[in-house]
Amino acid sequence: MTLMSQSGPGERPPPARTTTARTYLMCPPTYFDVRYSINEWMDPAEPVDTALAQHQWQSLVDTYRRLGHRVHLVDAVPGLPDMVFVTDSGLVVDGVALGARYRSEHRAPEAEHVLHWFGEHALKRPTRPEFVNEGEGDLLVVGDIICAGTGFRTDERAHAEVEQHFGRRVVTLRLVDPRYYHLNTALGVIDDHTIAYLPSAFDEGSRATLQSLFPDAILADESDTEWLGLNLVSDGANVVMAAQAHSLAAQLRERGYRPIPVDLSEFLKSGGGIKCCTMELRGWVDPEEPR
Repeated sequence: MTLMSQSGPGERPPPARTTTARTYLMCPPTYFDVRYSINEWMDPAEPVDTALAQHQWQSLVDTYRRLGHRVHLVDAVPGLPDMVFVTDSGLVVDGVALGARYRSEHRAPEAEHVLHWFGEHALKRPTRPEFVNEGEGDLLVVGDIICAGTGFRTDERAHAEVEQHFGRRVVTLRLVDPRYYHLNTALGVIDDHTIAYLPSAFDEGSRATLQSLFPDAILADESDTEWLGLNLVSDGANVVMAAQAHSLAAQLRERGYRPIPVDLSEFLKSGGGIKCCTMELRGWVDPEEPR
């Protein structure tokens, strides 16, 4: 579907944006809670409203389905309160799956459950990585390349594993602000050629790399990222994003994209957002789906 954009008199209209149907893996927040602190957003003393979290998560699922995308679910597991942030547990490209290896022992078991799901659902070559690798938390696909974060979670040595496993160029980006501990908190993929990012979250060399690769990138500011506005999911035209990230939404509209606001604010208590809850199953065809 092509999304046409409006422009005022005398203004050059932004290009039309094309929607591509996506397939996502999600995990219900059945056991979501903040019981420990492994990032600067988490405070176990602050109570979680589990009913509100479930409502917000279901709203996200409903949004994807309304936009024409498929959503598959992996079962939540007791004792794993962060499993709702399933995107950190792997990366899927061209139907090929790579699992995760968490830095924190609190989250380590999540990776095994998702790797098992990969195997049960006929993804190709589901593999457990040798080095710490927190999946789409730090590995973001932009067209033919994979932007790979390091600095707080994913081991830089894992980047070579990713490149070998998928046969795609991997570009290393170093994060320097502990509030943005995963790449997907500081950079959002809009389409195969366009990203949005927060420059101050990266070291000087990484900023230069991003400027070279994506000279037309959208630059966010902290009025957006304090709501994890860059922790977004886009289908090339519709950008599902934090409802509170108004400045970023305005920039997206100017470029011809359609911001789709969703409030996932209860998950900010754990440093998570929309992308954290959403793993894309690129190139995977459900063997149980009629053809």
